[in-house]
Amino acid sequence: MAKDYYQILGVSKSATDDEIKKSFRRLAHEHHPDKGGDATKFKDINEAYQILSDKQKRQTYDQYGSAAFEQGGAGGPGGFGGFGGGAGGFDFNFGGQDFGDLNDVLGEMFGFGGGSSRREKRGQNIEMDVELSFREAIFGIDKTLKLYRQLSCQHCKGDGAEPGTKVNECKICKGSGRVQQMQRTMFGSIQSTVACKDCHGRGKKPEKECTVCAGHGVQRREQNVSFHIPAGVDDGVMLQVAGEGEAPAGGGRAGDLFVRVHVAQDVKFERQGNDIVSEMAIPFSILAIGGTINVPTIDGDESVRVAEGTQDGTLITIRSKGVPYSRSGTRGNHIVRLIADIPRKLSKEQKTLLEQLRNTGL
Repeated sequence: MAKDYYQILGVSKSATDDEIKKSFRRLAHEHHPDKGGDATKFKDINEAYQILSDKQKRQTYDQYGSAAFEQGGAGGPGGFGGFGGGAGGFDFNFGGQDFGDLNDVLGEMFGFGGGSSRREKRGQNIEMDVELSFREAIFGIDKTLKLYRQLSCQHCKGDGAEPGTKVNECKICKGSGRVQQMQRTMFGSIQSTVACKDCHGRGKKPEKECTVCAGHGVQRREQNVSFHIPAGVDDGVMLQVAGEGEAPAGGGRAGDLFVRVHVAQDVKFERQGNDIVSEMAIPFSILAIGGTINVPTIDGDESVRVAEGTQDGTLITIRSKGVPYSRSGTRGNHIVRLIADIPRKLSKEQKTLLEQLRNTGL
């Protein structure tokens, strides 16, 4: 049966390599069988990523579909590129092939990789939403969020030992923080290197565990996080605040805080890229004979000269009163559409004057 690899990974056909990788990592964690996920769905996710992450395979898939990689597909028994065997035509041989990000993700789950070296542990990322007014998004603002998160234990300073007691080398892993074990997975029995449970992967074990965090080196508590939202940020943008996520148990680098921005609409102004657009009703007499008007902008009123004979709906551009560009610091423009303000009721004198004008052919 034909498979839609883009749909499986939840990305569009125009998705970038980074978007494909990010979606794969998220789905692989979500659907891993050891975490209660669906094994079939996990296989499909891996299969889809191996195709879409490879430029040549992706090009072949876009042209021929998933049949090109199935047994007996185009190109002979092994499929178009000779990827015979295994789920969906793949042979997951961890000993003989380098699957790059697939190994990285599975390594985080199982500890694949075999070597004795330890990667620095990294805490979980946190995602939050923040609401901004139209003006705050244009000019930028400092924000503070109150987060309840996992942080380094204040009592033991993160080393897991009761203050004043020693920290010794772990007897189980001999200070490496890693141990070898055999695991049964959907790919068969695999010898893997995993974090030592006795010392939580640190290679050291406290003589007496911290009475607050029970030796984990972390505790959950509330803390304020302040950060700056740059000028010109748009609705839906995700900002990254490095190191303000959760701290990992056993020490390591904290995750990041990701803030999704939501910008409220304004009753006067509308954003179009780096320009701000508005409409302004003015007397039709000014359109006809010209004059000066005060146009409301995000910076305040701006005096603008209207030329004689200006037509209804004319656009006037006020330079550098729009949204700041993030790199150059320069700003877009403010564009105002002039609308003739025709009164519903006229005084007797106004009617008389207009009738006189009409008689002149105006």
